[in-house]
Order: sequence, then C-alpha cells, then structure tokens
Amino acid sequence: MSTKGILIDQEIARAAVVGGQFFGGGGGGSAAKGLEMAFKALELGELRLIDLADLHDQEPVITASAVGAPAARDKMVTDQDAIEAYEIYQRITGEKPAGVITNENGGMATANGWILAAVSGIPIVDAPCNGRAHPTAPMGSIGLSRQKDYRTWQVAVGGNPHLKKDLKISVYGTVAATSRLVRKAAVEAGGLVTVLRNRVKAGYLRNHAAVGGISQAITVGRILLKNKGDSQKIITALREYLPLQLIESGEIKDLVLETCDGFDIGKFYVEGENRIEVTFWNEYMTCEKNGQRLATFPELITIFSAEQGEVRTSAELREGEPVLLIKVAKAGLKLGAGMYEQNLFKEVETVINKDLITYHF
Repeated sequence: MSTKGILIDQEIARAAVVGGQFFGGGGGGSAAKGLEMAFKALELGELRLIDLADLHDQEPVITASAVGAPAARDKMVTDQDAIEAYEIYQRITGEKPAGVITNENGGMATANGWILAAVSGIPIVDAPCNGRAHPTAPMGSIGLSRQKDYRTWQVAVGGNPHLKKDLKISVYGTVAATSRLVRKAAVEAGGLVTVLRNRVKAGYLRNHAAVGGISQAITVGRILLKNKGDSQKIITALREYLPLQLIESGEIKDLVLETCDGFDIGKFYVEGENRIEVTFWNEYMTCEKNGQRLATFPELITIFSAEQGEVRTSAELREGEPVLLIKVAKAGLKLGAGMYEQNLFKEVETVINKDLITYHF
C-alpha cells in the first residue's frame, strides 16, 4: 500500500459523494448508493487518495465505471460484483494497476473503484476521466476513442440473480465497439453494471484527465454539508467557489422520463416567474426559455430541492417539487478530453433533438 496522498475516512467519503452528486449534473447515480459503496469500501480496507503527480509516467492506471440507467427498476450491482470484475480483469491481463480512477463525478460515480481499491491496496488517483458526469462511455474515455490503434479490455458485472439477470462479460476491441457491448450488457442485467476498462499509463492522464476532480468534489461536498437544508445559504457559499448562476426557482412541471437502451431520457419544465424547459439524457443537457438557450452540456446544469437543499438527479425528479435550477459555467469545471471530441456530441443531439455542438464548440 502506498503511503502517499491522504487516507479517506467517513468525513472525506461523505463530502466526496455529496459533492460528486452536485457535479453529476443530473446523472452519475444517487448519493445514497454512493455512500453505501464508499462506507462498504472503508469496512473492507484502507482507502488512499493520491495526486497524479505521485505516479511515474509509465505506471498503469485503469478506469472504474458504472454503466446504465439510474431509474431502471430492476438494476442491481453489489460490492461483490466490483470485486469479481477486478478478479476477472486480473486473470485476463495478469497485471496489478498502480492506481484506479473513476470515469466521472457523480453521487455514485465518484466512489467507482473504491471497493476495488480497498480489497487490493491500489490507491485512488485524483484524476477522474471527467470532473462532471456524462451520458456515454466514449465521453469518459479520456480521448482514447480518437487513438486509432488503441484497444481496450472492458469487464462488466452486475444484475440480480433472483431475477436471473446476473451476468459477467469481458470484451476486447475499440473503445466504441466495446462500449456498445457493455451498454447492451447493462440492459440485459436489468439496467446497471460495474465496469473496469481502458488501461493507460499515468503520463497519458496528465493531459487528458480531469486532474484534481475528486478534490474539487470534496470541497463542494463540504460546502453542501456545512449548509445542509438551506438552499439559499448553499447557493451563496457555492458562488464564492464556482461561477454559479441561479436560472430559475419554481416547481417541476410536465415531467417525462423514459428508460430506453440503458439510458434515462426525457424533459421537464421548471415553472416559476418563467417557464424553463430542461432536457436530459441521464444528465441535464439543455435549458431553454421560449427557445432561447440558457445552458448547454457540458456546462453543469443542476437541480436543488428548494425545501431540503439537496441535489436531485434526473432519476429522482418528482412532479410538483419546488426546486432551484442552477448553472455552472465551463470555466468552473474540470473537464476531461472526452468533452472536447465533437463527434461524441452528435449521438446526444440525435437522442434529445437539440443542438449542442454549435453552443459548445
């Protein structure tokens, strides 16, 4: 076990997960599931968060991820699934990585890889693939989908055995091809699988990952926990740290959510002084007022419960709930290389029928 970095305790874990849910921007899983995973990992072993600078350029690092639709009713992933995924990965590759990174920040996603780290002694590296959540696996593949000769192993495990949906797969090929197969596996597993993928050398992460993304989530999580229950205090405190804008305060209206092909897809309105349309594909993608674009992914669009001061993912939205609709400009985010691959945004545009590329690029 490395002696570098910081030991994660329950206070740090809670802040990381709560802050991670904020940066999930509607996706990235629930904080409840993330806390369950994080605390289970702390029971299983020591967790250490290290800086990317603590690794040599040639040391191997792998990505831990969860793939699926958070609102799927039959989804199931356990800590044993995460352990089995790592055992399969080791049997295939014969290699023990020097570190593990998560694919993104999110309530559940920030803790991706923590159980693996606890049982293996591998440190968690503060360099997620993306400092906010995103819908597709290639978006969280740190630019590897652009590398023509790059091939990856992806191992996916999940599903409820009582429903006969448990499965384990390992696939090898391009990032795009293997990601499509893993997404199909998530559908067959009832909506969710835990995944290990995309071995790279630490040096590659320096210019492609969202370096410091976990530390940023911890900082924001501490702000949220300190001001828990008071949404106005939360916004005031966050504005001192992030370029944050309150777009609208109102109620959730006309919510439409459909789970399709392993994604949660839909739209709703925040109705206050203005009526603001919000679309989502797991993550909140666009905000518009009378056709005027107010926010566009990968800008961070976040929903807070006005009464409880808690972040709401797209899977947790409820018709009629009073909420605050918030935007954080890109300048305040740590974005990985996948957020700058224009071709990866075309699929999102097709699904939500909105223009993203013009606004982002």
